Amino acid sequence: CAEISIFINGQPIMVPEGSTASAALLGAAVPSRISVSGEPRTALCGMGICFECRAMVDGVLHHRTCQLTCREGMNVETQR
Repeated sequence: CAEISIFINGQPIMVPEGSTASAALLGAAVPSRISVSGEPRTALCGMGICFECRAMVDGVLHHRTCQLTCREGMNVETQR
């Protein structure tokens, strides 16, 4: 399986081609966002309904990472 390189919170990681951004975050043990009360949050439903997987992707807030396929050089950051 081919791999691509993406960045999570500035750290480069390799993920299998075709992976979702939420799978990359889960694999790296990084939350996709921090709630207003300070709790780390991550993908829950895996189909874009719960919005728990939101993160900043390539500078744009509120991307649902479970619906986003990774692409070479993508920058995913934990949303605060």
